Amino acid sequence: MLMRIKDIFESNWKSIVFILATVAFVLLGLQFHWDKKLMAGLVVLVGILSNAFAGVVALLGLIPFLGPLLIKVLSIPFFWILNALGYFVSIFFVRKGYGTQVVNSRVLTIVLLVGVVIGYILGKLI
Repeated sequence: MLMRIKDIFESNWKSIVFILATVAFVLLGLQFHWDKKLMAGLVVLVGILSNAFAGVVALLGLIPFLGPLLIKVLSIPFFWILNALGYFVSIFFVRKGYGTQVVNSRVLTIVLLVGVVIGYILGKLI
């Protein structure tokens, strides 16, 4: 059991360090009453640039039985929200007269979502 935890830490040390640094940054910011919007923006920026969010998801996936379920619960609504936002933005831009660009962007979005679904299916089969 101890060897497994050591292996997990060695393979995910960057994500763990960035997660701990982000938590420390947020705690310091709350202690010193820094601007919350600035802190949130910096946390999101560092999380995206360092792939810390992917590390959190990977660490959640390591939890037996519950981890894969949590990953599915977190990821499926993201694609629903992405698709819904695309439709609302499409309505706005069609009214502004950008119909052909809207059609092109919607086709790209559908291709992206279909590609993700095909990748998921192939990943399960392989």
